[in-house]
Amino acid sequence: MPGSSAVLVIDVQRGLFCTKPAPFEAEAVVARINAVMEKARQAGAPVIFIQHDGEVGGEDVVPFTEGWKLHPELEVRPGELVIRKTTCDAFYSTPLEAELRSRGITTLVLMGYATDFCVDATLRSAASKDYSVIVVADAHTTSDNPVLKADVIRRHHNWAWANAITRRGMSIIKASEVGFD
Repeated sequence: MPGSSAVLVIDVQRGLFCTKPAPFEAEAVVARINAVMEKARQAGAPVIFIQHDGEVGGEDVVPFTEGWKLHPELEVRPGELVIRKTTCDAFYSTPLEAELRSRGITTLVLMGYATDFCVDATLRSAASKDYSVIVVADAHTTSDNPVLKADVIRRHHNWAWANAITRRGMSIIKASEVGFD
């Protein structure tokens, strides 16, 4: 990966992961996220946590509660940037783009929850803002919905993203294949 890369960890939070039933491969996904973050840190690439907060569908932001806190198994280091958001898109009304531009970041490595909502919305926004996007194929997840099982949702999105036409490109790779220069 280029030296101008940053890792975005999207919505890996207690209220989304510590549920019954848990999201698809929840424990394994958190472990893969931790492994990729460690590779990034060793290479000096920034790790940025995106944290959803607020009342779903409402205009008023509710106080920060236990459910919004980052997952207890997520290895967050002191001083790492946490950006709070209130919509699926991590760029919308947040300082994310300004932070990335100020650091000279041109490539984003995406992982997290929910494949079909927040990961997808952030990925599409990043591509439209001319970032090169790398999705860690086995380090994002979602929950079953009334129409599709979570494993099918993840496979479908990995396929769709791999076939998306973007100016800077989009890659889908497994956690074990991620490397940083």
